Amino acid sequence: MSRKRPLTSQDFKEKIFVLDGAMGTMIQNYNLEEKDFRGQRFSNHPHALQGNSDILNITRPDLVKDIHLAYLEAGADIIETNTFNANEISQADYATEHLIHEINLESARIAAEAAHHFMHDHPGEVKYLAGVLGPTNKTASLSPDVNNPGYRDITFDDLEKAYYEQAVALAK
Repeated sequence: MSRKRPLTSQDFKEKIFVLDGAMGTMIQNYNLEEKDFRGQRFSNHPHALQGNSDILNITRPDLVKDIHLAYLEAGADIIETNTFNANEISQADYATEHLIHEINLESARIAAEAAHHFMHDHPGEVKYLAGVLGPTNKTASLSPDVNNPGYRDITFDDLEKAYYEQAVALAK
């Protein structure tokens, strides 16, 4: 049903591929509340989760899949995982950094399920997935302390570790 090989530069010479749009913008259209982000599993989580779009891969996979399907129906050839902030650094804001592996695995599973569902309903169509590694809320190039321009609250090694952990989970 789907091709088992990655896209190559030759593929891009033969066809214009349409990438889906902003997952976060689509999620905002649902006007979700704290309880939507928490679901039952995180009902007693000690930190607020509203705004953590990546946790929805666990608590609202139905919503994430619906967004993927909407983009596919609109003509997207490539859908991106809902993992823009699914890294240890960004998830630390929500005290959910221990869930990085699961968030990324679930997101890839949901995207693949949506693509397979679409291709089943549209024989002959081929859709692709792209794993997303977004930026973090920290930077290694500027100091967060205006009084100490040489200070950094994150290192290149910290960033490398966070992105590596995320990429490994997405590749599974």
